[in-house]
Amino acid sequence: MSFIKSFSINADRENPFPFNIPAVKFAKQIKLDERITIFVGDNGSGKSTLLETIALSLNIPLIGGYIGSSAGFEAARSLKPYLDIEWGWQTDKGFFFRAEDFSHFIDAVERDKIRILVELAELRGEVNDSVIDKLSGSMNYTLKTMIKNYGSDMQAYSHGEAYLTILQKRIQDKGVYILDEPEAALSPIKQLSLIAFILEALKNKKTQFLIATHSPILMGLPDAALYEIQEDGMRRVEYKETEHYRITKTFLDNPDQYLRYL
Repeated sequence: MSFIKSFSINADRENPFPFNIPAVKFAKQIKLDERITIFVGDNGSGKSTLLETIALSLNIPLIGGYIGSSAGFEAARSLKPYLDIEWGWQTDKGFFFRAEDFSHFIDAVERDKIRILVELAELRGEVNDSVIDKLSGSMNYTLKTMIKNYGSDMQAYSHGEAYLTILQKRIQDKGVYILDEPEAALSPIKQLSLIAFILEALKNKKTQFLIATHSPILMGLPDAALYEIQEDGMRRVEYKETEHYRITKTFLDNPDQYLRYL
């Protein structure tokens, strides 16, 4: 089942940013009739802005909060009044995953640890170290939130393992799941693990995925609809028609042919 059947951004102008980026200018009656829709395109084509605008309209959770109450997303806030969504079945359930939010969330735990240790430093020698450790843990709100939502301190994991653990914890029930370049911290084999997880999640008939990616591996998700964003339009294409696939394949077939001209 597709919760979102289609969407359009019906702005009355094409300037300045973000109205002038291809993903915004050409977002007209984009059909989401498959349960996985993948947006591909070069850097600057507007994939992330497009997904942020949809996520903001749904006000779905981020790793560390909700998009509607989070700082930033100025471009999406500018575009939200112009976004029209055709619902098949309306929902406010889902999750918005961005690589940068993951990094900020992990880093915030370490920053809080350092800040708290500095604040408690004057107690060293006066209070037992075990008491200080307990105080440090209880004062670290970010760490407590991480453990509550994800079961453990993600700093104990590798980057890729933490990535997948967070996705597996948050993508469990019906809803719209929006993933912005989820391959950023994943090796090729971990990208295949992500594909396997998404396919498992799709066995629940009440899930829908919108994904922006540069990864030819993730673009190969079975039965996904692919939209390629270029300077002159946004078109639905087949997997092997995407520029990403064609460049990657020809490079792997004959890398010397590319490298000699660099």
